[in-house]
Amino acid sequence: MAQIPAGADRSGQLTRKQIGDAWELKARRWLESKGLRLIAANVQTRGGEIDLIMKHGPTTVFIEVRYRKTASFGGAAASVTRPKQRKLLQTARLWLARHNGSFDTVDCRFDVIAFTENDVEWIQNAFNDHS
Repeated sequence: MAQIPAGADRSGQLTRKQIGDAWELKARRWLESKGLRLIAANVQTRGGEIDLIMKHGPTTVFIEVRYRKTASFGGAAASVTRPKQRKLLQTARLWLARHNGSFDTVDCRFDVIAFTENDVEWIQNAFNDHS
């Protein structure tokens, strides 16, 4: 009897994590083609995760990657809600502190890469710690 690959359900479908990882890799490559440089991926702290941390010139960019098959419910960008933004801000604050920085000492911004259907939207400075 053939074994089911680890991480796949019985129907051979990819897991949500595998789908998310694939879109994050696509976002990373797309952003690298725009001149950004990867610092870290899938940074996890207590209470949150940041998909990508990259450098854009002197700026540290915290990036949330979202994917939606359709725009029926507002598209991918609309899924980055205020509660999600607060989690991202807190996670970035902790990451910066671990790297001897803070929002006051490091030039940083929060971007969203939103894949909806076949469209990609790069929202630079989508939110900040003052919004």
